[in-house]
Amino acid sequence: MAKKPKKQQQSGGTPATVALTAAGVTYTVHAYDHDPAHPSYGEEAAEAMGVSPERVFKTLVADVDGALTVAVVPVAGQLDLKALASAVGGKRAAMADPALAERTTGYVRGGISPLGQRKRLPTVLDASASGHATICVSAGRRGLEVELSPDDLAKLTSATLAPIGRT
Repeated sequence: MAKKPKKQQQSGGTPATVALTAAGVTYTVHAYDHDPAHPSYGEEAAEAMGVSPERVFKTLVADVDGALTVAVVPVAGQLDLKALASAVGGKRAAMADPALAERTTGYVRGGISPLGQRKRLPTVLDASASGHATICVSAGRRGLEVELSPDDLAKLTSATLAPIGRT
């Protein structure tokens, strides 16, 4: 048991940062004190890091025609479920059951990262990400974000870029 915490410390602490390190990708970890009373995980992260909400992206899990799909959209807006379904060639999308999303990804709600998930899911990254040199996404737990280039995120998750966010 003593080895596991040491391993986590050396690797950055989450499957997401382990995946980034293993891929040799340049990234920055941003940690902040999570406030459980804050109404929005994403907005809290943007405020705590002093980063524009347009550059902080939330990871949502949706059910598209019976298949779980990851959507990565700016915290400043919302996910357009119809656009997500269209982006993956589906007809209908709905938000996934939170417990199923947690079991499938291996992360808790509010800390789901598009990286290092237990089961790799089809991923769609909002096209607005390409307008930024770097974006921030969850590093796999509440109060921990990673900043990386949207190109690296898209490559590591095999993401499709599509306009799936709306303000």
